[in-house]
Amino acid sequence: MNRMNNRFMRLTGGVYAALIFLFLYAPIAVLIALSFNASKLRSSWGGFSLRWYAALFENDRIVRALLITLVLALLSAAIATVIGTVAAILLHNLRRGPFRSVLMNLTYIPMFNPDIVTGVSMLLLFTFVGFRLGFSSLLLSHVAFNTPYVVLSVLPKLKQMNPRLVDAAMDLGMRPAQSVLKVVVPEILPGVITGFLLALTMSIDDFVISFFTT
Repeated sequence: MNRMNNRFMRLTGGVYAALIFLFLYAPIAVLIALSFNASKLRSSWGGFSLRWYAALFENDRIVRALLITLVLALLSAAIATVIGTVAAILLHNLRRGPFRSVLMNLTYIPMFNPDIVTGVSMLLLFTFVGFRLGFSSLLLSHVAFNTPYVVLSVLPKLKQMNPRLVDAAMDLGMRPAQSVLKVVVPEILPGVITGFLLALTMSIDDFVISFFTT
């Protein structure tokens, strides 16, 4: 009976994850398919063509913007994944109390704030401290609003993990840092990957915050 329940839970989890990824990436897949449409109208198929890609790579401004977008998305997602994973581990091990509640609420703020509010706030902050706007300010802003998505992706996996695993690893001679890298990280890896993909998607999707912080 337990085996059947476990299989059902795994199947349900797999279907749920598939639906989430479908919801996130189906529009992108549709755009990719339409990019090979010879017609200028998206409502009608004019045949397979590479004319738009030829026009794309002939435009230096578009190519430069595409490269900056990809580099920014990968860098910000990677940095946010590291910071978010460490923050999630610290929050998970923090004792329940007012301080933990405040930190959790602060984590939610960038997700609930409208993009224009976040963009204007960051613009004012960078201007106030005299930070020059450019790629660095763009990267910092993307890391700032991507990190909460990683934290909230990793926390559920930490709650599912057996808390005795770390104690057992340390009893067997591991140092705290080793137990995190060799025990905790492999256990929460699905959540880390999910957080990275979410951060990557949000970074590529963002325009408003990028507009204000450059």
